Amino acid sequence: MANVWHERLETLHEVILADIARGDYFGAVLTVGRGGEVVFAGAFGAEDGEGERPLRYQSVFSIFSVTKAFTNVLIMKAIEEGRFALTTKVKDVLPEFTGAPREDATFYHLLTHTAGMPGVWTPKPGMFLDRLQELYEASIENVAGEVPPGTRCDYSPLVNHVLMGTALVRTDPQGRDYQTLLHQDLFAPLGMNSTSMGLRPDLRDRHVKPDMRGTVPIQHLSRNIEGDHALFEDPAVEAPHVGCASTSEDLYRFSEMLRRGGELDEVRILSPAMIRLARKVHTGDMPNQLYKRVAENAGWQVPPANQGIGFQVRGTGVFHHLFGSLASPETFGNYGAGSTMFWVDPEADVSFALCSAGVMTQAANIERCGKLSDIALSAMI
Repeated sequence: MANVWHERLETLHEVILADIARGDYFGAVLTVGRGGEVVFAGAFGAEDGEGERPLRYQSVFSIFSVTKAFTNVLIMKAIEEGRFALTTKVKDVLPEFTGAPREDATFYHLLTHTAGMPGVWTPKPGMFLDRLQELYEASIENVAGEVPPGTRCDYSPLVNHVLMGTALVRTDPQGRDYQTLLHQDLFAPLGMNSTSMGLRPDLRDRHVKPDMRGTVPIQHLSRNIEGDHALFEDPAVEAPHVGCASTSEDLYRFSEMLRRGGELDEVRILSPAMIRLARKVHTGDMPNQLYKRVAENAGWQVPPANQGIGFQVRGTGVFHHLFGSLASPETFGNYGAGSTMFWVDPEADVSFALCSAGVMTQAANIERCGKLSDIALSAMI
């Protein structure tokens, strides 16, 4: 049986190398564990299309929207601390968040992408995206509700997490800024020593500068560094939706905390009860409007949104999915645009953390991630 397991994991290795040789992406760093034991870990390919800078296992990636997972977990932690509830209206914590119908949105709606606001990549064209307060003010001013909360699932690239990040700062008993709060309440306790909000200066030498390859439709402007996507190189960033850097190893540690019911190395972040609730589908049969368009453009069956509380959930049925077709229904995780993904399969007892270089289009990335996820899960015999 061990030989079968090893052979299937070797297939995972071979498929990644074939993907890279074909030019699908430049390289990848992947960590897979079962029951707390790492069974696959490696760096393959390069940071760049020319293959001149080989990836290392400790390479640091801009993880884009996987940042949202950290914000989500801290919101759940704040709920467990009694600072507000899933059912609390956002306006009760952030009184500037007024105007029908968005003012009826709760934190539950933010976490399930059902707050009724359109999915926007920036609240104001051409603005810097590196300061939480400015993002908040622009979101309040420019992003109105379109439908009553709970009636439609729109993936929120920015606004929901700007609201949640602001709520965390305003209700923090210690009055900390968002960078400090993330580090002290999540990264340091979990031993995620290569993870930071903004590119911490000591991580710069290991950082893989994102190559968007024309796949990302907006700029990520920072006031401190020039460049269309300079936000990902700036240490002075507070962007709760997109601003973190990390490694596959650190994302694996974060995943392990979730797999173990909210605890890792005797440090508890969340309760098992919260994670059990979060990894269930909370959006019924609603599609996610963003992925509906991706599926339609690719000629695929439109999948259900399958949003959990703060996580995407596999759910049931056979359709194109980042977590593949073999994952159990309560498999849960998050992804970052065309490059980064983690998931936890509680039934198979598996954690999976992928970081890659060479950002892919949405549809191509869904196919790639689903394929690698299925190969990993098929090895768990």
